[in-house]
Amino acid sequence: MSFRNTKEIIEEGDVIILYLGHTNMHSLEVTPKTLNKKGVLVENVFQTIYGALKVASLVGQKYGSKIKLSKGWGHVLQPTPELWTLTVPHRTQIIYTPDISLITYLMELSPGQTIIETGTGSGSLSHALIRAIRPTGHLYTFDFHEQRVQIATDEFKRHGLDDFVTVECRDVCAQGFGEKIENKVDAIFLDLPHPWLVVKHTLNAFKKSGGKLCSFSPCIEQVQRTCAELTLEGFIEIKTYECLQKELTVQYKNLPVLNLECLKYKRDDEQDKQPNVKDKKEPEKFLTVTHPHSLPGHTGFITIATLVPEHARSLKQDEKL
Repeated sequence: MSFRNTKEIIEEGDVIILYLGHTNMHSLEVTPKTLNKKGVLVENVFQTIYGALKVASLVGQKYGSKIKLSKGWGHVLQPTPELWTLTVPHRTQIIYTPDISLITYLMELSPGQTIIETGTGSGSLSHALIRAIRPTGHLYTFDFHEQRVQIATDEFKRHGLDDFVTVECRDVCAQGFGEKIENKVDAIFLDLPHPWLVVKHTLNAFKKSGGKLCSFSPCIEQVQRTCAELTLEGFIEIKTYECLQKELTVQYKNLPVLNLECLKYKRDDEQDKQPNVKDKKEPEKFLTVTHPHSLPGHTGFITIATLVPEHARSLKQDEKL
């Protein structure tokens, strides 16, 4: 139940994050026993680059505490959607925190909302969406792959989030979202190969007051077809973003400075005056900003659109007639 509430003490059954470094983290379920490759129940021992960890020894420890491994140390952290994104077992390509934060902002999510996610995948985005709409909101997430749906359902239950999410195996491109959530949804997120096929189905799912639709696509051709369909169905304020993260390093550096007062020139040849190398440079310390040598590559295009209230849509259709 680690994701549901903030806790101080680790209990059996919790999912924890084992932190060994900012590029070396693992998610573990705190269970004393586990099945080996032969299907035999054995002691749960997790191997790391700093040695072995007996998982049962974590019970009763405080979150954030330093724990001893057989060849070193680590820290045990309570999971958050951001940490889960870094450690989630990949069943599909996932959406990462920079894009997730922009998606959450553009969809204007708040506690108590009912939202739809199409393309559950590995559940990276799902955890962030649930946090944004808790404690009274609900997420309906759809995936056409039956095995991924079952794994995600079990995962949400282990994390204590099953009260806030409903996972369903469904081809929303062909079947839509179903009658049970008709006119109940505040926002919809699409992560599909053909998002434009779903746009017409979203009209029945949105509340009569309208809402936000967000689509994530890796190719600009997908964006073009989706935007065309959104315009055709009466969506407004259609915008597309690309989120590229850039980190700058601020640090002191010793840099050579030309000392003009100490310049001396050779007099042997007046046409070829050169400074004396010994007096040319003096190192000084400066506070500098260093830009990265390379930027992270493209992840995807994020398209956001607004569906106006139903009465405004009716007026607009009457004007066209």
